[in-house]
Amino acid sequence: MIGFYHAIMRPVWDQLERPGSAPRVWQASRRRFVSNVLGPHFEQVCRDWALHHADPELLGGLPARVGHGVVHDSKTRTSHEVDVAVIGIADGAKPPLLAIGEAKWNDTMGMAHINRLQHIRDLVMRAGRYDTSATRLICFSGAGFNDMAYAAAAADPGIRLIDLAALYGQV
Repeated sequence: MIGFYHAIMRPVWDQLERPGSAPRVWQASRRRFVSNVLGPHFEQVCRDWALHHADPELLGGLPARVGHGVVHDSKTRTSHEVDVAVIGIADGAKPPLLAIGEAKWNDTMGMAHINRLQHIRDLVMRAGRYDTSATRLICFSGAGFNDMAYAAAAADPGIRLIDLAALYGQV
């Protein structure tokens, strides 16, 4: 409720005071609500699921911690956000990066998302901080996946697609 108030109601309070204007305000504010409230909440749900509910076999091991972050690409001087980063239990010199994931509440995910995660995994591997030899790529989507994403996941056991049914234990 507080997030909804700050993202939607507070910026247009003067409009909301006018009787009958709520539908017009919602139409103008819906995209901001999805990106500023639902998107971040969905990302947190995915991180919580990975830490507390995901089968360790799906992740490639038992997670020690799950977070999010930014991976820098010094060659192109760009940064890439990682919505879900699953770190395993360190038995050796480097902790294993079990999985990295992208979480999209309102987008149908496809090969562009998988390719992005592959690129990020390559950047992390070059940095040398984590063992990425078995890092899985996980796409979380509230809207589903296209045929190319399903084909990629069927061909590569290192790519996992997690929909709402899987997140909420209905699979």
